[in-house]
Amino acid sequence: MTGTDNIRFSGSTLDKATKAKVTLENFYTNLITQHLERKQRLEKLEESLKDDSLTESQKKEKRQQHAQKETEFLRLKRSRLGVEDFEPLKVIGRGAFGEVRLVQKKDTGHVYAMKILRKADMLEKEQVAHVRAERDILVEADHQWVVKMYYSFQDPMNLYLIMEFLPGGDMMTLLMKKDTLSEECAQFYVAETALAIDSIHKLGFIHRDIKPDNLLLDARGHIKLSDFGLCTGLKKSHRTDFYRDLSRATPSDFTLHFNFSYAVSTSSSAMDSKRRAESWKRNRRALAYSTVGTPDYIAPEVFLQTGYGPQADWWSLGVIMYEMLIGYPPFCSESPQETYRKVMSWRESLTFPPEIPISEEARETILRFCSEPDRRLGSQRGIEDVKSVPFFRGVDWSHVRERPAAISVEVRSIDDTSNFDDFPDVKLEIPSAPIPQDGEVAYKDWVFINYTFKRFEGLTQRGTPTKK
Repeated sequence: MTGTDNIRFSGSTLDKATKAKVTLENFYTNLITQHLERKQRLEKLEESLKDDSLTESQKKEKRQQHAQKETEFLRLKRSRLGVEDFEPLKVIGRGAFGEVRLVQKKDTGHVYAMKILRKADMLEKEQVAHVRAERDILVEADHQWVVKMYYSFQDPMNLYLIMEFLPGGDMMTLLMKKDTLSEECAQFYVAETALAIDSIHKLGFIHRDIKPDNLLLDARGHIKLSDFGLCTGLKKSHRTDFYRDLSRATPSDFTLHFNFSYAVSTSSSAMDSKRRAESWKRNRRALAYSTVGTPDYIAPEVFLQTGYGPQADWWSLGVIMYEMLIGYPPFCSESPQETYRKVMSWRESLTFPPEIPISEEARETILRFCSEPDRRLGSQRGIEDVKSVPFFRGVDWSHVRERPAAISVEVRSIDDTSNFDDFPDVKLEIPSAPIPQDGEVAYKDWVFINYTFKRFEGLTQRGTPTKK
């Protein structure tokens, strides 16, 4: 036995060793990833240059432009990005752990949605893994059905996600403006949401929080998925063991999370559909901004200890379809506890009000989404199951996003926020960390290490600052 075998390291030393290990692992992982991404961009360029209509001089020029962009990307990637690079325009969202602001990047004039998350709240509420999952899927999911993230960075106080701004608002706001949607409109939005859900499942993720609040509308009125804070991975690359899994929640845990109540004076059994719809709309905003939200859209197996799969997202889509056609979700009640009870006893509680007629095809589709996990629509072949349903007859699945949306969105300017709520009680200024005093070291939480991200398109796109 050598003398070193008896050495006991202090907690502080072990903590520093862990930080060093994570830092080094992330540094070299990022180098490999950057190399692969650069190689993929070059391959994509060379593929586009196979076009016979291009002359050799045009091809040479495109290669030079690409090389310049890559050089510029490397230079800009090394530069530090912070809140001071953005001009806040308006507060457009508020959540339990932070806010969303419409911001304009000072050097390019591009407008973005900046999601600000308070680190202290993340740590206190055990949300670190959730916010990591959201950042990771937004980096990985770079396609038309998911809101695009351009940058992420942090300071000692907050985490920042710089996302594309979708001026159409969200499905919750749209449903609150309309009493119900026609079956033609519902067909369009459910079909687009189904394609969006299928796209993230193919990446290996389960969203777990599909609800109207998280279905954003772009400038043309088409759907994009957002808010991946509860998203969990099917791949080993995602550390799902960090999650305090919802599937382990018990009814008593659940009542602690939902510490608010509906202000409804009449019992749900006595309510007709019109009064239920009015009650739902009256309390919907409070539900959206509360700590956890509403259990209305969550699949029953998520609350059980038996585990769940991607089928949970298809259940949520069935609940949303019901709400579109009926005016309120099928399990809405006077309290979240009662809603939870109804979700768990869905075989008895999932009924259709006779005074709101819907087609047999629509009714059958909802019941196929809201069914046993192994028999659920989408559980066997994903989107192919959904495409085969009679309700979706006539949908041009390959070109649905290029066609006009069911309800057009009016957007007057790049920073039009008319489809969003006002938050006059939230200060416009972006809350920043206090400047460290002399001798004080700004502490960067190691659990948030490697959070920074810069997308190639974001740093190399051209723009002109707009006059304020």
